[in-house]
Amino acid sequence: MRTANLSGRLVIITDDDTAVDIEHASDGRFGPDPQEVYERWTAFRTWAASAELPAGRPFSATDLGSPAPAPRQVLAVGLNYRAHAAESGFAVPDTLPPVFTKYVSSITGPVTEVGLPEGGHTDWEVELVAVVGEPAHRVSEDDAWLHIAGLTVGQDISERITQLTGPAPQFGLGKSFPGFTPMGPYLVTPDALPDSDDLELGCSINGEEVQKGRTRDLVFSVPALVARLSAVLTLLPGDVIFTGTPAGVGMGRTPQRRLADGDVLVSHVQGIGKLCQTFRA
Repeated sequence: MRTANLSGRLVIITDDDTAVDIEHASDGRFGPDPQEVYERWTAFRTWAASAELPAGRPFSATDLGSPAPAPRQVLAVGLNYRAHAAESGFAVPDTLPPVFTKYVSSITGPVTEVGLPEGGHTDWEVELVAVVGEPAHRVSEDDAWLHIAGLTVGQDISERITQLTGPAPQFGLGKSFPGFTPMGPYLVTPDALPDSDDLELGCSINGEEVQKGRTRDLVFSVPALVARLSAVLTLLPGDVIFTGTPAGVGMGRTPQRRLADGDVLVSHVQGIGKLCQTFRA
């Protein structure tokens, strides 16, 4: 199943890529808010599995918002691909990866324009993003997928100067400028993917491929992340987990590279879809 946030309303995306409004199709059983559905995710999945949906309507990708527009927690994981850890000059984490947050005000949909902070070094990081569907506390790896509503595409856009300024890194601030957390285009349930543990992901700038990897190369898989995070805190319905980025970021290149005015960044995850961000000075 694929769901989406279409102009602020929860929809199911059909096999012919049209959108069915959930509030209307369910006769009001489920509301229009794309974020609220995660509080009733099991009931929604049960209804959707047997519902006779009406014909959908065409839509534009520019009208899509984030499938999780207002999570209570946004957790982001660093150094979760070996090659990215190496290009960043760090050892591969062995028991717990570095975890930070991106602030909710930076979340946008899949097709956007993003302002470049003046005097900054803005970088790209394509990521697979997991959205929590059931509360998770002290969950085992074997049970972790039962707590995931679905997967989407994310960009952990990062302003490196802000991120690394001061006596201690400012990861949250450096990664939370307006528009720095695009997600979408859809939320795809794990059963709708050929292998939810092995998906290709990557991104390009103005048509030039700059990142390419597979999620089977994650140091900590999605189930492992759920287990380790939920051992410390409670993951809530609708929470978002950015799972890490493969090698190829701008800061890890020689010479270093940054996003510039007019650059178009296209990011993808196999079986889920694409993001497209245009950057403006």
